[in-house]
Amino acid sequence: MSGGPRREARSDALRKGSSLAAAEGVIAGERTRLLPVGEEHLPLLAGWFADPAFVRHWGGQPLSREEVARKYTGRRRPAVESFLVTVDTVPIGYVQYVPAGPGQGGIDLVLVPQAQGSGLGPDAARALVRHLHTVLGWSRVTVDPEASNSRAVRAWTRAGFRPVGRQGSRLLMECVPVTASARRGDPQA
Repeated sequence: MSGGPRREARSDALRKGSSLAAAEGVIAGERTRLLPVGEEHLPLLAGWFADPAFVRHWGGQPLSREEVARKYTGRRRPAVESFLVTVDTVPIGYVQYVPAGPGQGGIDLVLVPQAQGSGLGPDAARALVRHLHTVLGWSRVTVDPEASNSRAVRAWTRAGFRPVGRQGSRLLMECVPVTASARRGDPQA
């Protein structure tokens, strides 16, 4: 079933604009866009990270405005690169990547509760992984969700990650390239 000419035109525009967007620091997914975080995003991020529902699987404790400013507004660049996850210009989450050696590193992602369970997290993760592989030349990308967070483990699996080990209560997962046919559920993929 098609999304209609308007949706297809928007998708074509996003695809055509993706190289320009990446040059401006914006990373485009199929449904999401990742925008570099700056100080101007502090009020939004401080509100999110103060919400117990938002941080439930991100350390579990609400954070102060000062801690959010220090950690999540881009002040740690280039050691940590931070992005807002958006859909149709509406911020729905936060994602960061952290280099951990030549050609490798980890990513962390959290969405507002209302955006969870709709495929937006895996879409944002695939977009960031594609950027890390194709633009930065990373050959290994990892995530480490709580093993008990089955929803996150399923989302990371949908994004192309597979379990490779455990670190305490965390499940270490590594990126697995996802083909278009595998995303469509083709058993031959």
